Parts: sequence; C-alpha cells; structure tokens
Amino acid sequence: MEIKDILKIDTEEERISALYNIFDESTRLSTKATRVEFLTTIRQIEKHLKPGMKILDLGAGTGEYSLYFAKNGYEVTAIELVEKHVNQIKEKILPGMSLEVFQGNAMDISTVGDKSYDIVLCFGPLYHLAQIEVRMKCISEVKRVCKDDGKMFFAFISNDMVIVTETMCYNPYFLQGDTYDHENFKVKNFPFVFHTVDDCRKLLKDSGLNIISEVAADGLSELLEDKINNMSDEDYKQWLNFHYYCCEKPEFLGVSNHLLFVAEKQI
Repeated sequence: MEIKDILKIDTEEERISALYNIFDESTRLSTKATRVEFLTTIRQIEKHLKPGMKILDLGAGTGEYSLYFAKNGYEVTAIELVEKHVNQIKEKILPGMSLEVFQGNAMDISTVGDKSYDIVLCFGPLYHLAQIEVRMKCISEVKRVCKDDGKMFFAFISNDMVIVTETMCYNPYFLQGDTYDHENFKVKNFPFVFHTVDDCRKLLKDSGLNIISEVAADGLSELLEDKINNMSDEDYKQWLNFHYYCCEKPEFLGVSNHLLFVAEKQI
C-alpha cells in the first residue's frame, strides 16, 4: 500500500494502522539525530518528576517513553491505538517494571478515572486528529485524567519546518507542488497533522490550559541528520548541550520539526 491509498480507508483507526505499516515507528528514535527529540523530551519531563508519581502515556507508539520511565521505577500506563505497537511494547517489558499496556483510542479513555495521573504524555494523538474539535476533545481527556497539580506534555509536528526539511532533504521541487497553500504556507494535513507555533498555543489556551514551557524538541536534527549521525560521541554530547541551551529560546521554536508544549490546569 502507498501513502495515497490510505485516504481510501474508511475508519480513522484503520487509516492510522495502515500508516504505521508504511512508517516504522519502532526505529524512528534510533539514530543520534532522532534521539535528540527523545533525550530533550525526557529532560523536560524529568524537570517535573518526583518519586512515586504515576505516568500515563497516551498514544504510546512503540513505548520508548513508557519503557524508559518504567525501567526507572515509575508506575506507567501506556495506551496505544495500533495493535502492532501494543505487542511491541509488551515484548520489551522486563521483570520488575510497573507498566500496564492497553490498546485504546485517545478519544475514548473513559475507563481512566478523573485526576488519576501526575504526568500525562500526549505525543502521538495530535499528529493524526485533523478536525479541531476532535483535537480539543483529546486535550480535554488529557486534562480530565491529570491531577490538579499535574503536568501535561503535548507533541506537535511543525508546519513551517516541515516545508524546509521536505524541500532540502527529500523533494527539491516541494515548493512547486500542491501539498501546501501557496499564499499562507499551510501544509495539507496528510499523512500527518501540522501546526504552527501559534496554532499550538491557541489550541492549548482555548482548552483552558496554562502553557509553562515551549520547546523545540528536535531543533535542526532532521535537516542536519547526516552530519549529526556522523559525529563522534564527544562531539554529539557537545551538540546536545548546545541544543539544550537553544531549545527553549523563543527564536528557535520555528526551526524544529517537533514541538513540545508543557501545560498545567488553570486553578
């Protein structure tokens, strides 16, 4: 199946499952360049973590974050839509880990009680929910299951930076094509949903959340993938330090393929 054929599939769940038969999520965070996003996100989460906290990983993918925190002694619940991913997570659970894994839809987590978790991660769902009201519903569920003093982490794919990486890394004729609006540069929401920085802010604020951090999760990593992957371990360490220095600067938010927003309830 090709990506264009996914549009012919009737249900959203089947479309997402088909998409991840094309994109191998299990290897997405496996190189030095792609690990920048993972390491940056872990670093941001750990700023708010305390011993004994409970974590919900909603749209857990293949479990990179769930497994990391379960391995480090936290009680984690992972909910993932794609059955293949659920099985991949289960295969990696080690003895002693407190990690429960369920197949489920981020739009229906009614089995999860109100105010159950200290930390709620929402890293996959907002990549796929094209309708604004559906995104709002997803965020409202994240808000519902988060404790009043808890923190919520949301990941987005950057509309503006995807134009740069598509043009410079994959398709030099991208800007001549019809996959974006040539006046306002809005990329069509396929196969993923794309947000500008302002889109992210508005979505979260309209959902009644306070934004406490805005992070350029991977920065220039995709654009400079080959160079970063060829760095020595020492050079890579220094590059990470530089990235951490830059990633919360407002001027760097627009030059990152993945955006991370940390939010809390308005009390």
